[in-house]
Amino acid sequence: MDDNLSMTQEQPSKKGLCSVRHGLAFILQLCNFSISTQQMSLSIAITAMVNNTATSIQPNASVERPSTDYSQDYWNETRKEFKAVAPTYDWSPEIQGIILSSLSYGSLLAPIPTGYVAGVFGAKYVVGAGLLISSVLTLFLPLGADAGVAPFIVLRVIQGIAQVMVSTGQYSIWVKWAPPTERSQLTTIAGSGGIGCACCLLWFSLVYNEPKNHPFISFSEKSYILSSLAQQDSFPDWSLPIKAMVKSLPLWAVIVSYFCQYWQFSTMMAYTPTYFSTVLEANVRDSGILSALPFITGCVCLILGGLLADFLSSRKILRLITVRKLFTAIGVLLSAVVLLILPWVKSSFSTTVALLVLSSSFSSLCDSGALINFLDIAPRYGGFLRGLMQNFAYISGAISPTATGFFISQDSEWGWRNVFIVATAINVSGLIFFLIFGQAEVQHWAKEQTSTHF
Repeated sequence: MDDNLSMTQEQPSKKGLCSVRHGLAFILQLCNFSISTQQMSLSIAITAMVNNTATSIQPNASVERPSTDYSQDYWNETRKEFKAVAPTYDWSPEIQGIILSSLSYGSLLAPIPTGYVAGVFGAKYVVGAGLLISSVLTLFLPLGADAGVAPFIVLRVIQGIAQVMVSTGQYSIWVKWAPPTERSQLTTIAGSGGIGCACCLLWFSLVYNEPKNHPFISFSEKSYILSSLAQQDSFPDWSLPIKAMVKSLPLWAVIVSYFCQYWQFSTMMAYTPTYFSTVLEANVRDSGILSALPFITGCVCLILGGLLADFLSSRKILRLITVRKLFTAIGVLLSAVVLLILPWVKSSFSTTVALLVLSSSFSSLCDSGALINFLDIAPRYGGFLRGLMQNFAYISGAISPTATGFFISQDSEWGWRNVFIVATAINVSGLIFFLIFGQAEVQHWAKEQTSTHF
């Protein structure tokens, strides 16, 4: 009798990487990978699209090169071949900075409403629609560039809005799918990654807003997720504690961290290919390959960092707030040291590449630190807060490439040094603020109903 009873009542089980929730994380990884390639493609292509690259730096004979492929003759020949099949544009460094920032201009408009709508109505259609729109608009970018700077910027602004729907809306999924002890690994797996339109098919057919509605989830996994979330008041309604949020220093600690860390991320995302092509004089093909290396290693470290963070917190080796602050401090400080060294080793090709890879690897640890902390302090409003954080991140992303273009145009010799110093100073300032005011406990305003409506 007891044996029969145990057979019919499965116990809640984690099921590891074969679970449906991890499957959702890998689908989101494909979606995020698609968005990342769409964001990065122009940064690589712009080095060959313009008549003059972002700086007027002269060929440096002392630069160490691993092969003759990086000679100035080879670079010039590659540019001629590219221009034979693609038009070039008279865009100054300042215009290039504005164009690279324009993706973030549109992003400023959408994060908060996107996060709120996804939190209330579910993220499935919000994320899917954003991915489809962004992927289709990518196909029209060459036509927009031919039409002129203004139409091209408008197209990028609209694409930025669509991409926000993906990057912001997906966090509403984890409010109802991620057990608290697995948040770091699930979000980092999802965040580590021409797939866009294909991803939409997977997204609409296999992703559901809640575990209870998924047709393929096992009873044991469903029970595990629901039981782990049962103690948390994490399901939002139409009310938002706006006044309490404004007064919350732990929330502001996360907001400041987003702004400061995305300043460095946006700069590196937009200008890494330009750095390779102008400072190291790499050709278009190799610039694209080399620019991918830091982000590939960053993705690997992102996943490993998430697994380590969850291990340390779930096994009670470190308190959750200690994990968040430790990972943030390591990510910010080590990447800052690397960036400050970069201008002084530009004569060494291999050293420069290695340092850029290290910088991206260290920075990825912040995703298991301050950048996920809003789910710790207010899981109930995860979708809305992700939108709020993204808004500040995109403000930073709108300013930083424009500022970088200005620095480089003013001083071709030491412009990059100034870029890295400013990025480091901003990032370290955000770290100090988070170390002082950051918390990991669910805030009182995230536990109670309020009458202040959005």
